[in-house]
Amino acid sequence: MIPYATAAEAEAALGRAMTWAEAVWYQYSAAMPDSWLHCLTTCILFVIYTITPLPLLVLEQFAPSVVLPYKLQPRVQVPLAASLRCYMEAAFVFPVAVGFQLVSYPAAAKILRTRMGLPLPSVRETVAQLVVYSLLEDYLSYWIHRLLHTKWGYEKIHRVHHEFTAPTGFAMSYSHWAENLLLSIPALAGPVIAPCHITTQWLWFSIRLIEGINIHSGYHFPFSPSKLIPFYGGAAYHDYHHYAGGHSQSNFAPLFTYCDYLYRTDKVSRSFLIYTIY
Repeated sequence: MIPYATAAEAEAALGRAMTWAEAVWYQYSAAMPDSWLHCLTTCILFVIYTITPLPLLVLEQFAPSVVLPYKLQPRVQVPLAASLRCYMEAAFVFPVAVGFQLVSYPAAAKILRTRMGLPLPSVRETVAQLVVYSLLEDYLSYWIHRLLHTKWGYEKIHRVHHEFTAPTGFAMSYSHWAENLLLSIPALAGPVIAPCHITTQWLWFSIRLIEGINIHSGYHFPFSPSKLIPFYGGAAYHDYHHYAGGHSQSNFAPLFTYCDYLYRTDKVSRSFLIYTIY
């Protein structure tokens, strides 16, 4: 909660006039407890998870000719019921997560040290933190993913996620509870090591969720802006990992491909990409 009764008090504490973004933030969050701002992270992610896969899902059902030319595994059609099952099982976790966040907030506040008030972070600070978070998350996720592909890790935990050899957007969060817990560690590592403002935290988790949905979409669109991101694997890169299934010992990277390159696990089949994309 922002400790200023009026905007004038906030500006006096800042020693300058608020920017338009800070004025909006003040109006929105001045009377809102920090614990609720913390829990809004999960609410935002729930909305994004619900909405983002829908356009492709609707087009698959009602206008398949529009999107099927870009489908990575065109011979495999994921039934609508299977996608909805993924959504319902994952959606159940969100209200549970909100309850857990409320109960654990005092401990989380000490660990994350998230800023809630004014001033808002600059664009430069936000971008720098997002880059650091992405690289760190990618490195840690790479090794956790490799461990999940050991015999024990796959049979006991990771096989649930690999039920979809041709993934779909909602399958991004379709995993064993232990896998969801393990993979939350890399995502949280950046904000723990380099604390940020709650708005940066919202942006970070939103970007990471959208990217995860994208690489599980099952489609590769040549006009996608993600092609402009250096070392970005994308849907084709991750789709091959699902295509190979439990036998896959390559393409572990969730976002960038530098770990796969460094540790020589970037063994995506070019014949697979050429056949499916073109």
